[in-house]
Amino acid sequence: MSNLKKAYLAGGCFWCTEAIFSRLKGVIGVLPGYTGGGVAFPKYKQICLGITGHAEAIEIVYDKDIVSYTTLLEVFFSTHDPTTLNQQGNDRGTQYRSAIFCTDEAEVLVANNYIKILTSGNIFQNLITTEVSLLIRFYEAEIEHKDYYDLNSNQPYCNAVISPKIKKLIENNEGLLK
Repeated sequence: MSNLKKAYLAGGCFWCTEAIFSRLKGVIGVLPGYTGGGVAFPKYKQICLGITGHAEAIEIVYDKDIVSYTTLLEVFFSTHDPTTLNQQGNDRGTQYRSAIFCTDEAEVLVANNYIKILTSGNIFQNLITTEVSLLIRFYEAEIEHKDYYDLNSNQPYCNAVISPKIKKLIENNEGLLK
């Protein structure tokens, strides 16, 4: 289907971003994984140590006729803090950086223009530190990370960190939800 596209975003813990984007209309699937580093076929334990250069990221398969790339960016910037370098909440390290991994130069232009709009509109108090680069390779995470929030929503991390983000998503983006 020519209307299907992929987007790659890193906004901290991939359990959070997967849970958010999987709830959007037009999103066909979301895979947690790793990208932006220099080690081939990294594993979660390596990522947690911060030794591979990869970010925890997600691959979003979406129908561009239902949800646009710009809308995905709007949700991305409204559901994490793009002003904290290598950190989201208590999760610290380069693996938790804010990043957009683009599939082509057109996406790079859209992402950079969107950041300019947010910056000129003073949407955030601090400078946006989100990295924008071309995707080199995405590595799918181990199976136990797939649908983590939906399978473990009572786990303390999920209750404390992910549930509030889901609540904010629902409150602010009701029209975008499945």
